[in-house]
Amino acid sequence: MKKIAVLGSTGSIGTQTLDVIEHAPEHYAVTALAAGGNVGLLVEQAMRHRPRLVCLGTREAAQEAARLLPGHIRVVHGEEGLIEAAAATEADLVVTALVGSIGLRSTLAAIDAGKTIGLANKETLVTAGHLVMARAKARNCTILPIDSEHSAIFQCLAGAPAHEVNKLVLTASGGSFRDRSREQLRDVTVKEALQHPNWAMGAKITIDSATMVNKGLEVIEAHWLFDMPYDRIEVLIHPQSIIHSMVEFVDYSCVAQLGNPDMRVPIGYALAYPGRRPTPTSPLRLAELGTLDFREMDYERYRCLALAFACGRQGGTATTVFNAANEVAVARFLAGELAFLDIERVLETVLERHVPVATPDLATIEEADAWARNAAGGL
Repeated sequence: MKKIAVLGSTGSIGTQTLDVIEHAPEHYAVTALAAGGNVGLLVEQAMRHRPRLVCLGTREAAQEAARLLPGHIRVVHGEEGLIEAAAATEADLVVTALVGSIGLRSTLAAIDAGKTIGLANKETLVTAGHLVMARAKARNCTILPIDSEHSAIFQCLAGAPAHEVNKLVLTASGGSFRDRSREQLRDVTVKEALQHPNWAMGAKITIDSATMVNKGLEVIEAHWLFDMPYDRIEVLIHPQSIIHSMVEFVDYSCVAQLGNPDMRVPIGYALAYPGRRPTPTSPLRLAELGTLDFREMDYERYRCLALAFACGRQGGTATTVFNAANEVAVARFLAGELAFLDIERVLETVLERHVPVATPDLATIEEADAWARNAAGGL
């Protein structure tokens, strides 16, 4: 039986991870759950899965949860509690489904503890990919991607040596506004931006999909996960989200991974790896789809994606600042403080003001992250 810790258990990826686990209770056991402030849902999850430890974001939330949970479930809080949930239980696999750069220290702690990482927190590699991958290599730690695009690439590569790979092709749905011009984006509402045509996701990642920041983060993540130069990573718009990504090999054969747009498929693959098990999803019926469509990426239309490539090539703290400024800008858009196109303007302005550090340590990364958040909040 594989023992699993889920960080970010009340979010979209976390709840779907627990759904996969519930459909195979003979194969999986939950050792730890961690969430931010959704005490009610976390308590419900803990009563159902009986982990030994749960973590909440604040002391107050932890105290409330402790009053509702049986005494044998230990309740901790804050970053130290998150690190304990990631590294100090008997988990074999730690699913990092936290949103934002908060997942970095807990992921590093899990790597140091010898855990296998199921990575759904792309910001960890975006902010500190050089540190995370070096640490994973030094500790002989396996990192299994859970993002549908990176899971697809991982499956397509199937252990192929790097010299046989020509390029990686990440597919993008185009987001909520893929059929609108830039002019039509000036007055779009939060409600419209949250209506993703294909995927059911959390608010932040849905907005990131509409701006194409999410794809930019995935490009940076793919660079680190697969040690691939940015000039050999391509993004292609695929409105149906059936082909999740592709690998083109040096002989120009192309291997793609297909499936319905359901995150439980890549989650299930990571949980069962190196094998496969049935998941609570529906089969793909290509005849019912009829056609699959593709479009070239328009980097003028999706300026945030162009920014992500530029930051990735620059390296160092540039990607940290890109991610942190975006988190603040999206939060301000969701709160009604910014217009949709202001998100990219905030990113451009903050990046123009930033003086990047080429090979930052963890303290420098955290300083750059804090600086970017402050700058983005003041614009």
